[in-house]
Amino acid sequence: MLSGAVLVLFQLGFLLGGASPASAHAALTNSTPADGAVLDSAPRDITLSFTESVSLLDDSVRVIDPEQRAVDVGEPGRVKGRSETVRVTLPDGLAEGTYTIAWRVVSADSHPVSGALIFSVGEPSATAAALPADLTEDPLASSFYDITRYFAYGGLALLIGLVVFMAYVLGAYTDALRKPLLGGWAVLVLATAALLLLRGPYERGTGLGAALDPAVLRATATSRPGLALLARLVLLAAAALVLVRMRKRAGKGLLAGGGLVALGLALTWAVAEHASAGIQVPVAMTSSVLHLGAMAVWLGGLTALLTVLYRDPESLSAAMVARFSRLAFAAVTVLVVTGVYMSWRGLGSWSAFTDTSYGQILVAKLGAVVLLLAAAGVSRRWTGRMVAEEAPAVAVPARVPEPVGAVAARDDAEGVAPEGTADGPDPGFARRRTALRSSVLAEFTVGVVVLVVTTVLTGTLPGRAEADSAKAAEASGAVAPGEITASSTTVPFDVGTPNGHGKVQIDLSPGRVGKNSVQAVLFGPDGGIATVPELRLSFVLKARKIGPIDAKLKNLGGYWGTDTLQLPLAGTWTMRVTVRTTDIDQVTVEKTVRVAQGASPGASAG
Repeated sequence: MLSGAVLVLFQLGFLLGGASPASAHAALTNSTPADGAVLDSAPRDITLSFTESVSLLDDSVRVIDPEQRAVDVGEPGRVKGRSETVRVTLPDGLAEGTYTIAWRVVSADSHPVSGALIFSVGEPSATAAALPADLTEDPLASSFYDITRYFAYGGLALLIGLVVFMAYVLGAYTDALRKPLLGGWAVLVLATAALLLLRGPYERGTGLGAALDPAVLRATATSRPGLALLARLVLLAAAALVLVRMRKRAGKGLLAGGGLVALGLALTWAVAEHASAGIQVPVAMTSSVLHLGAMAVWLGGLTALLTVLYRDPESLSAAMVARFSRLAFAAVTVLVVTGVYMSWRGLGSWSAFTDTSYGQILVAKLGAVVLLLAAAGVSRRWTGRMVAEEAPAVAVPARVPEPVGAVAARDDAEGVAPEGTADGPDPGFARRRTALRSSVLAEFTVGVVVLVVTTVLTGTLPGRAEADSAKAAEASGAVAPGEITASSTTVPFDVGTPNGHGKVQIDLSPGRVGKNSVQAVLFGPDGGIATVPELRLSFVLKARKIGPIDAKLKNLGGYWGTDTLQLPLAGTWTMRVTVRTTDIDQVTVEKTVRVAQGASPGASAG
């Protein structure tokens, strides 16, 4: 039979196949220069503002010139002590053209965030600057880090849950739980050590080779996430002492000592996750510690109950099962209360349930929790039946006629006990215990799913931060990265003469900052393709007082077009279409079109 530790790790490994990489938690809200800005002269410095405080790396801000060469910039620093705003100075004498700003910082909740934006000095370059290959995210380091986080959560659940189960439910140490208990401790130790090594490559987006770089390790050890991981290792050493003492004697004293160690372990997560940044940090951290502890008590306790039901069912009385049922109910209550609070804090609005990735993952978690509560309800019903109808230790023999003759002799020879005696367990009690084992297995399986979804949720940009970033982007005229903005617009026109009306179909692609192509086709009043002496198209960004920018359309035989249109900023542009049908008859009409960020989005997942 599989031990509890193997069950947890098997379920985690199976479910990891569908897990996606974590998204960053801080979001860029503003920059100077703005993304896509065209400036008359070179700026003196660059500032980047985020939704929460961020930590800086050695090369948090890099600037690439139009020739794809690195610009020698100053050391990144803060703007007047503001922890959410970063500044870097630029050298004098920047040449004209389009520059790329590549940035990578660490969010207050310990997750790195990176991205890029562009600005131009004088005229934009013929093609927008592209992000160099050495600034992209290393997927291997990020994937290993994320997977290790899953195992750390699983190890914590086993360690805390099994210790509480033995100390509170059983009241004694049991060999049936020795292997999963030691397995949980070992998994958590190894995962914590691995996270400490992988932290540097994960933050910097570099390869795994940097994991053993002494300079990177020193930087990690002095950072807040690194200090939290080191504190976790110290607490795990203390947990080892508790486990040694617990093997000799389990009781309230060890339960209190184990509780303090568990509290400290949960704190090492709280200081480096969502709770450490944003609004109401003290309340959020308290809620996070309680939530994580309740999760460990419940899921780890289910593992312990399931293991004992399989490996040593005779040692588990109905009273013990009832004791765990009360403990699990208390843990569920804490999970619900703290979960509601953290959901409100992370979402910020009802619309975030459907409009943000955080809200959609949270909905999936809520669905899994409902299934978990249903399975827990079944387990509680079977527990109640076991308590109400627990088999007595000694059964009173029923009065039956004594067999005589050959039948009696045969019964004596075969050792057959009269019906109704105490020989053997009560079959009804055994059936209830088997049913409980099945319901606990279902509860455990769904609980692991909830744990995996929760881990994915902790790696997702909160809905509140995503909404703040979207508002800032909207204010600056930006469009969310990945939004399809290539457009086909139909503009009707009428010059006021017979047969002098029709429509112009204008296709703009890709509809983003930088180089665009335009195709324009005219249709006459009969719906057929028409020809005109002249067609002009210009673009104006009224919010920034930019334009008009002439598209310089050329007659390409049957349609008008260009592939050299440069649009320097994101936002809602006004297209002005001028159609001349004769030497003296023309009309100008307007239509708006949305232009998104350039080829390098302003923010990307870290």
